Amino acid sequence: MKTKAFPAQFKAEIKTIIVLFLLFFSAYNVDAQFLNRMARHAESKAKQEADNRAKRRVDKQIDKGFDAVEDAIDGKNKKQQNTEQQNPGNTENGNLSTGNNTAQQSKPDNNTTRGQQEKPEVVWSKFDFVPGDEVIFEDGPSASEENGEFPSKWDLKDGNAEIAEVDGEKVVIFPHGGAIVPFLKNAKEDYLPEVFTVEFDVYFQPENPHRLFYSFFDDKNQRNVGSRIYIYSKSISYDESSAKYSKSLSDEEWRHFSIAVTKDKLKVYLNDERLINIPHMGFNPTGITLEMNGYAADKVHQYVKNVRIAKGGVKYYDRVLSDGKIIVNGIRFDVNKATIKPESNGAINEIFQLMQKQTDLNFCVEGHTDSDGDEIKNQALSESRAKAVMERLISLGISSNRLKSAGWGESKPIGENGTPEGKANNRRVEFVKF
Repeated sequence: MKTKAFPAQFKAEIKTIIVLFLLFFSAYNVDAQFLNRMARHAESKAKQEADNRAKRRVDKQIDKGFDAVEDAIDGKNKKQQNTEQQNPGNTENGNLSTGNNTAQQSKPDNNTTRGQQEKPEVVWSKFDFVPGDEVIFEDGPSASEENGEFPSKWDLKDGNAEIAEVDGEKVVIFPHGGAIVPFLKNAKEDYLPEVFTVEFDVYFQPENPHRLFYSFFDDKNQRNVGSRIYIYSKSISYDESSAKYSKSLSDEEWRHFSIAVTKDKLKVYLNDERLINIPHMGFNPTGITLEMNGYAADKVHQYVKNVRIAKGGVKYYDRVLSDGKIIVNGIRFDVNKATIKPESNGAINEIFQLMQKQTDLNFCVEGHTDSDGDEIKNQALSESRAKAVMERLISLGISSNRLKSAGWGESKPIGENGTPEGKANNRRVEFVKF
């Protein structure tokens, strides 16, 4: 059978369609290859850019680190140069400068330029002594003591001690060295409370290198307990602790020594500075002994006066709540004057801090004296002393409308004026709430 042939026109159309299909398929393949090449190029470009950026970031951090190191070195060198120019005798930063008890350490300050440093603000109480509020032993000595006699308020352990007069005041001297203990009826017993203070004045002279020994027991009547305090002209030592007074002291002047015992805790002060601070004594003090070395009688240069033992009391704030007033025996004045002695700073600072914390607390500062001397003069003296204490508190920052002052002279005694202890309790400053 014969196959029927397609018309020539139909054949031409089929050929045209095949050609167009081939052209379209070819174009599709070309576009796909182009797109693949473009994708591979973009991926390579992105990877290269990421590598470049990472390298730049690392380089930037490295540069910053080197900048910081260089700046720190430059800053330190500038700091050292400035320190050397201002303090040529000082060592490098971080040491303590002698004589001022202020730390010279530096710390970075974010508010300052890089490399600069500032000294830290140091708050440190060097004198926090507050005498006990009830005097249990007092010896001036009394003006009635006979020159050359043994001091009547004391008993002798060994050596020698006598009454002498220095600049018009009676004192206890140790002509050849000696040890004395308070003359008390209960001397064999523990006559010291858990909280107590001891104070006394000592006089040394340059040619006398010896020291005063303070013992925590009555060396004549009690068994030996604890260690001695060694008191020198300008320093104090106890066991492993030793410290020198930081301020300038004349070789010929009285030193005021204070000892505070609170149960197992011990603090010892010279004038207005705490030198010894022991947290745990490890024994119970039962009495006191004062002992001095001495030279030949014509070279006696060691004197003691104003010895006082006082029982510690309740905190000031608790006293105000219970009694409405604070009785302070620790504020001292020059004889017959209203000049406040440096050892009074501890008690005055306690009152100041109390008034700072309790802003609604107002005080009338009242002065009192014993009955020695003229009554009219005692009245005037008590008024001027009360005013001096009030003005000291105002100078520290207490508003003047929170304070007033008054003097009562010898008109309001709280102890017997016939005994040294009674007189000591009568010579006081009271802070009465109003």
